[in-house]
Amino acid sequence: MHRFKDLEIWKRSRVFCSAIYKVTSNFPESEKFGLANQLRRAAVSIPSNIAEGSSRKSNKDFARFLQITLGSAFEIETQLLIASDLKFISDEDLESLLNELNSIIKMTSKFNTSLN
Repeated sequence: MHRFKDLEIWKRSRVFCSAIYKVTSNFPESEKFGLANQLRRAAVSIPSNIAEGSSRKSNKDFARFLQITLGSAFEIETQLLIASDLKFISDEDLESLLNELNSIIKMTSKFNTSLN
């Protein structure tokens, strides 16, 4: 069992989640239950799945939760690109968020590989 609070990917994904909440707070009101909600839910999913997976007794089970984490990350990437297409976020915010997301993806993938 791993201590999720000690994992750098969990710490960074929490900060990333806060950044998603901040940027989506500027979305149009009509998106409150649309794209903004989808982005927030997927962002919350990343640290949540890391935490839940860390409680599993086997590395194989934890790895399965990290795969779900990666799925959420790629979902966020798609949603951020759509938000950019719709001009809901600036190019600067998009670049910053995608850079951090890519770092989280790489860290998660490496950690997942180390569990196998």
